[in-house]
Amino acid sequence: MADIASIASSVTSAISRQTADLGKAADATKKSFAETLSKVETTVGLKPKTGFTAGPTYEASTLTGQTKAALNNAVNTVKSALHIPH
Repeated sequence: MADIASIASSVTSAISRQTADLGKAADATKKSFAETLSKVETTVGLKPKTGFTAGPTYEASTLTGQTKAALNNAVNTVKSALHIPH
C-alpha cells in the first residue's frame, strides 16, 4: 500500500511542478509580448515615447516624424544648394 501512495505522491508532485513551470513560461511570454508590442507601438508612432501626445516633441519621437524631418532636411539641403529661398 505504501508503494501506491508513494507513486501517487510522486505523480502529483510531478504534475504540480509542470503546472508551475507552465505558469512561469506563460507569464514570461506575456511579459515579453507586452514589451515587444510596446516597442513596436512606440517605433511606429502609435504610442508616445516621451509622454507628449502632440506637437514637435511627440512627432520627433515617432517613425513618421523622424521620416518627415529627414525629408524636410533633404529638401532644404537641395534648396540651399540651388539657392532657392526656404
